[in-house]
Amino acid sequence: MATYEFELEDLARLRFAISPMWEVVASLRRLRDPAGAGVHLPWVDGLRGGRLAGIDLSAALTLTPATGYVPDFLSPPPTTPLARFEDEIELVRNTSPKQIRQDLRILLGRKATPPVLKPLEDTPKRAVRQLADQLEAYWAVAIEPHWPRVRALLEADIAHRARRLTEAGPDGLFADLHAAISWRDGVLDVDQPYKGHVRLAGRGLIMVPSAFAWIAPATITGPPWQPTLIYPARGVATLWDSGGERTPHALARVIGGTRAALLAELDAPRSTTDVARLLAITPGGASQHLTSLREAGLVVSRREGRVVLYVRTPLADALVAG
Repeated sequence: MATYEFELEDLARLRFAISPMWEVVASLRRLRDPAGAGVHLPWVDGLRGGRLAGIDLSAALTLTPATGYVPDFLSPPPTTPLARFEDEIELVRNTSPKQIRQDLRILLGRKATPPVLKPLEDTPKRAVRQLADQLEAYWAVAIEPHWPRVRALLEADIAHRARRLTEAGPDGLFADLHAAISWRDGVLDVDQPYKGHVRLAGRGLIMVPSAFAWIAPATITGPPWQPTLIYPARGVATLWDSGGERTPHALARVIGGTRAALLAELDAPRSTTDVARLLAITPGGASQHLTSLREAGLVVSRREGRVVLYVRTPLADALVAG
């Protein structure tokens, strides 16, 4: 059992974030145990046929058992609401030797270090750089092509949770996160094999929805990390469902096929780059379409850090629904 003990200030400092690096870690656990992949089997099947050839994942897979502890240095808590993979992998690449060895001891317990992990003990700086290089290659093949869709799912979950917190307070927020998570009298309990008790003491809690960690929540409780709760995002079962033809044909005849397809994809916040990838058009073309739709009152935008996100308006929802 892991527990987080809240004070009033911690509720005020509770925040949500998305972590591409955590999705990499959780996806590796699904990859090494296809029997537990469940809703992600279509993704696993899509990686067959040698798509991961040339990427040495032996150390990464050994560090990410299907269940149990995963070294925290592989998935440090995100420092911004919409963390970029490029930034998070640099944090991994620059992990201190002390932290690497500490996390390995937690992972292995009294077991001998397997040969594939010996370099992380003996030459940690060089070994973690090599590990990061392999994880970068894996991200490019296995996760990045699907990232716009995964991120949209996670953003939609955060929007839902934020509304729950606003409307019903912490009781409403924590009520349906997962069966293993319970909230009572200022204490958040997470039923899991790993034990840890954290007095947040004004530090707040980072809450990270995850697509690939769909089975159970995970926790980060020990120093030097910011206390973090990773929980399964809602709607994961729809992630790989193509849902048939998304573009409403009647709407396409009125505003054009590209703009109708664009509106169909904007059921969750997406950036210009996301739209361009999804529709196989140039970023400049995507920007022009988005500007026209925003001027027509069919799309709204907001800035999140360095990215502008677009989502369709209620009027556009009605048009897409027909």
